[in-house]
Amino acid sequence: KMASGGSAANTIIAVSHFGGNSFYSCKVANDPAGDFYVQDLVRAGVDTNLHSERDAGTSGRCIVMITPDAERTMHTFLGISEKVSELELHADAIAASQYIYLEGYLVTSPSARAAAVKARQIAEKQGVKTALTFSDPNMVKFFRDGLQEMAGNGVDLLFCNQQEALFWAETDSIEEAAERLKATAKTFAITLGSEGALVFDGKDTHL
Repeated sequence: KMASGGSAANTIIAVSHFGGNSFYSCKVANDPAGDFYVQDLVRAGVDTNLHSERDAGTSGRCIVMITPDAERTMHTFLGISEKVSELELHADAIAASQYIYLEGYLVTSPSARAAAVKARQIAEKQGVKTALTFSDPNMVKFFRDGLQEMAGNGVDLLFCNQQEALFWAETDSIEEAAERLKATAKTFAITLGSEGALVFDGKDTHL
């Protein structure tokens, strides 16, 4: 079956399903897959920058194969989404938000990274809180400087898993990693697999 998606899109769609109002900035082409993507976002109750004419090209796709025992294999083609840029940002939507949510995967594309930095700057100027996810351990391992640029002087909320936290803090201790993350985020959640999560609410740490 087909569904609109991507890491950040799934989060924004979930916000809508839980009763929140959400806006998603992204880039798909003027092709059948792009048409489906826009329609699926609208069906999910998500507003978007995609209502105007879209560029020619090929929309990104991800084929996900799931076995009966829940093992998942993914094959991703970014397509035109790799060229997402500041042109896709909607300053009024950012200003009207309580939070903006930045996806760590954007760090791999120069234009996307620049867009993330610009979005954070707009949000900070408007008093909008910022949230960032590291997205994948390899983003931290190979694109650390770019992620730091996206985070700027620090975000209000950070999401990461245990391996990402350890890579970021350059330590083998999750306790030490949590302490060092306080320099990057006012609050954060570190997922720990079957052990749950370590959450810092700005004052206390909860496990």
